[in-house]
Amino acid sequence: MAGLLYLVVVLTGIFSLMYVPFKLIVTENPSQTFHNLVSSETLFRFGIVSGLICYSFFLFLPVVLYKLLKPVNENYAKLMVLLAAVSVPISFINIQNKFAVLSLIKASDYLDGFSTEQIQSQVLFYLDQYDNGILIVSIFWGLWLLPFGYLVFKSGILPKILGVLLMLGCFSYLINFFGHSLIPDYSKMGISSYISLPASLGEIGTCLWLLIMGARDKKQPEDLKGSIEL
Repeated sequence: MAGLLYLVVVLTGIFSLMYVPFKLIVTENPSQTFHNLVSSETLFRFGIVSGLICYSFFLFLPVVLYKLLKPVNENYAKLMVLLAAVSVPISFINIQNKFAVLSLIKASDYLDGFSTEQIQSQVLFYLDQYDNGILIVSIFWGLWLLPFGYLVFKSGILPKILGVLLMLGCFSYLINFFGHSLIPDYSKMGISSYISLPASLGEIGTCLWLLIMGARDKKQPEDLKGSIEL
């Protein structure tokens, strides 16, 4: 169940956060971006729905993981759920920026007072605000990985390397957050994708392990004692 939920989160997240922006958004080119959005409005709408599905499933994922990892450390498991859950309402509110973009590209009558250049600039403005919202929510996308990674590392039912990658992923998100917030040209430096690599490997790896291999049953001391007696 955890693997299936994680798979939906990963696939919808990649589609909405990576594929759709790559196909439609041309940074610092309002005219081309506006043209792409108008001509591929359906793809943009699918990106919005995909994002909402991603955030919805991300609300249930830590609950299922909590049941799996609670025996390792219940307090850390609760912290994992809390940090993940905080990100969900922020993510939903942030989607409003994309709905604002839809209103602008539909050329409604109330936009007649604005020039084409003004509307195109407004589209990029709301897309930029959406990116800022993603930057804020990435704090919690990173923080929840720390207790999650620790629980995976200590559990004995999942590979320890996945736990290490998840914990490193926490700091990857935070480094990228502070980099984008404090360094104006951080996105042009081309290092953010490399810094986020541990998080990507850890999350995708955990997803695939849970889905394909499943969590290994760890024998309890009582089980081992019973085996010895037999």
